[in-house]
Amino acid sequence: MRKPFLLCLLLLAATVLTGQDSKESLIQGLWLNSKATAHIKIEKVNQKFQGKIVWMKEPLNEKGETKTDKNNPDKDKRDKPIMGMYILKGFVYAGNGKWEDGTIYDPEVGKVYSCEINMNNPSKLEVRGYIGIALIGRTDVWTRVKAH
Repeated sequence: MRKPFLLCLLLLAATVLTGQDSKESLIQGLWLNSKATAHIKIEKVNQKFQGKIVWMKEPLNEKGETKTDKNNPDKDKRDKPIMGMYILKGFVYAGNGKWEDGTIYDPEVGKVYSCEINMNNPSKLEVRGYIGIALIGRTDVWTRVKAH
């Protein structure tokens, strides 16, 4: 009598953990920002989610050179290319389609913001950057890029 109960308990725990992991992983993939100027690839690395720019509509500046992080407050990083740059860092899944405790870097202004991400639909992300509290910030809606 005891063995079937333990087996059922283990199966239930495995199902719950697998379900959590699959929801957690929904954020992974390729996303188009709201201005349609960049694709960001989100992946899990060392138990946290991060995202890097893997495509840009205009990867070159007005001089025909690769766009760099010219607005970075750290002068030593201003020559770093924007293509391949990690702009999302440190996100953990909080449940209910929400990832938090991360940051987002905006290379257009050279600033890092606290950030949380919500997914109410598997093809849309609400990426909210803020300073201090999440109530005061800006939300950008990203769209999943479908594989061709």
